Amino acid sequence: MTVLLQVSDPHFGTEQPTVVDALTELARQQRPELVVLSGDITQRARPSQFRAARAFTDSLGVPVLAVPGNHDIPLFDVWTRLRSPYGRYSAAFGADLEPVHRSAELLVVCVNTTRPWRHKDGEVSALQIDRVARLVEHADPAQLRVVVVHQPIAVTRAEDEPNRLRGHAAALRRWAEAGADLVIGGHIHLPYVMPLQGLARPLWVVQAGTAVSSRVREGAPNSVNLLRWGADATPGCCRIEQWDYRTDDRNFRLAKISEIRPVRA
Repeated sequence: MTVLLQVSDPHFGTEQPTVVDALTELARQQRPELVVLSGDITQRARPSQFRAARAFTDSLGVPVLAVPGNHDIPLFDVWTRLRSPYGRYSAAFGADLEPVHRSAELLVVCVNTTRPWRHKDGEVSALQIDRVARLVEHADPAQLRVVVVHQPIAVTRAEDEPNRLRGHAAALRRWAEAGADLVIGGHIHLPYVMPLQGLARPLWVVQAGTAVSSRVREGAPNSVNLLRWGADATPGCCRIEQWDYRTDDRNFRLAKISEIRPVRA
């Protein structure tokens, strides 16, 4: 069975040490094969914040796949934002802003939805949509097909609609046709699993809350997601677990389970 740990919006620079320690312990206990960082890794894209984030991921001893978020591009350092918007991010997490992970049971395709000329809005281009679709179309039937974005591709609340990814409609149509199973993201610090209707094939959106930051949303504590799929799991079932941080015992605890069944032609 493959276990994927989704960590989103840690906003290093606003991290809470006790929550970081608890997340490290959760990773030690659950032993994921892959950690996915779905953006806003830092608060202000400062070198010290990227160093802290990298030290944390290195301590997990697990392969890490990352995409930048809007906070990972310098905001107040205008010269750096214009001249080298991803320089600091790349120094910490590599120059590939759209990495791909392949294993016998997993295909994870990352999409850089940030744009240096936008403050916080995200966007997916026609070229990016096509790139993802072509990769997914060649996936093995045994692989769970996961697309990683930062800004949400679908939202559950009207107040979050302005944060929705530009180009989402075209992306969802094409990715569903290609056979994607999940689109995972963050940005709005609100966890949910949402089935999408009216597409060529079933597709689910999986959003994570903020992992370790003090910038929690009202009613949504620090949280991460664990995805379980493959051999030794329920056949054909992907189990998505939401783990919330509890201040009473300073640990992440299982808060919610969603089970989905990806369609295979």
